[in-house]
Amino acid sequence: MNGKQKAQLAILAGLTVMSMSAHAFDVLRAEQGISATAGGTIVPVCQFNTAPSRPLRLQEAVERTLCGNPKTREAWAAVKAQAAGVGVARAAYLPQISANWQGVRENSVTNIENHPQLGSDINANVRSAGVSLNWMLYDFGGREASLRNANALLEAARATQDATLQDFFAQAAKDYYAAQAAMGELQAAQEVEAMTRQGMEAAQVRADKGVVPITDALQAQTQHEQAVFSLTKAQSDAQTALGTLAASMSLDPSMPLEVPPVTEGVMTGKTFSEPVAQMIREVEQSHPSVRAARAQYEAAQAKVNQTRAQGLPSISLVAKYTQNNQPQSEGLGLPTFPATGHEAYIGVQVSIPLFEGFGRHYQIDQAKAQAERQADVIDEAKQKVGLDVWASYQTLTGATQNAENSANLLAIAQRSYEAARHRYDAGVGNILELMNTQAALATAKQRRVQALADWDNARVDLAAKLGALGRQSF
Repeated sequence: MNGKQKAQLAILAGLTVMSMSAHAFDVLRAEQGISATAGGTIVPVCQFNTAPSRPLRLQEAVERTLCGNPKTREAWAAVKAQAAGVGVARAAYLPQISANWQGVRENSVTNIENHPQLGSDINANVRSAGVSLNWMLYDFGGREASLRNANALLEAARATQDATLQDFFAQAAKDYYAAQAAMGELQAAQEVEAMTRQGMEAAQVRADKGVVPITDALQAQTQHEQAVFSLTKAQSDAQTALGTLAASMSLDPSMPLEVPPVTEGVMTGKTFSEPVAQMIREVEQSHPSVRAARAQYEAAQAKVNQTRAQGLPSISLVAKYTQNNQPQSEGLGLPTFPATGHEAYIGVQVSIPLFEGFGRHYQIDQAKAQAERQADVIDEAKQKVGLDVWASYQTLTGATQNAENSANLLAIAQRSYEAARHRYDAGVGNILELMNTQAALATAKQRRVQALADWDNARVDLAAKLGALGRQSF
């Protein structure tokens, strides 16, 4: 390691220590409870290898998304900003102390016409220093309302962060399952291509022997070419899905990824046993978006009180002490002499707003209107989350049933194809029967893969709509 690299490492280490010290300097304890990462409690530590694991698991995909997505980092920054706002509101209860110092070189010459004896010529180094204090003692609830407003906005920011994490957790899972489905469909397309190639070769052998007409071989070749066409498209779709998944993790879309295909071992039983009506009642109270709207309403109410209190009197303790070495003269035309002086006072200051041009009245009305609007936002949020839960629940119910249906369909199609193939090999079946069962089996394989992916998506989507996604969801 050369000197330049050592210097860079030293600078980075120094910046890290300064950042940690700045975060630790929280005298008013306003920044306690802020998550250490953009992933919140779901991802308490964001540490990843440069390249994703092979194969990539859902947990890693979600964690990379929550840590690296700009929207989750934006929500995290909003929480930190609002926490600092709470610190500002708490600081208003403390005295404000300021100090000043001034040092000047004074050169003052005064020439009085026709009376030179009255002139003066001052050359001196003048210094002055002082300290002042202003401590608001009472303000009719203005600071208290400001603190309630800041606390409510912090709670709203935290709830918004929770809602953002739920959304992007679900989105990451959706992209992951889409990639799994694409890989599953690619695997199914490969199996179909191999199956149709086998049928094409068998038909060609039978046609060469004169057992079947040449049209059987041509029809089998046509079906095989269609399978090759579908395989090519499946390969393209798989690469697109993998690129989308990489981008959602804030990686380059060209980053090589490997995800396991949708497996047959997945258990597609109903995950949620509670009645949907009970789910809706609970989510209307506990969903992060509802909590955020409710906190915004509380902040708006506190803003009304804060605006009203700002138009009321305030009582402050004021104090000041200054000293200087300003030269003094005994009279006009007399020389100056070195001198020192000081000034000090302490007292109570009462500030009474008398007239503000009726602006305060309209500011209060504006704050009240904002509070009314936020009350409507709460109702809107409840309606939305209730409808989302209802729709997601119905989607999961249908996806669960279709997962079972797709398993039955695949089993029947597989048996039908095997029977048709045996009949064709025995010379008692025809090519159309074989091709129809091949096409049905190919469709059944694709529907099975898609049904499993749809079930996974519906399960995670309902959990997200309930605001229930977390580390236990992996």
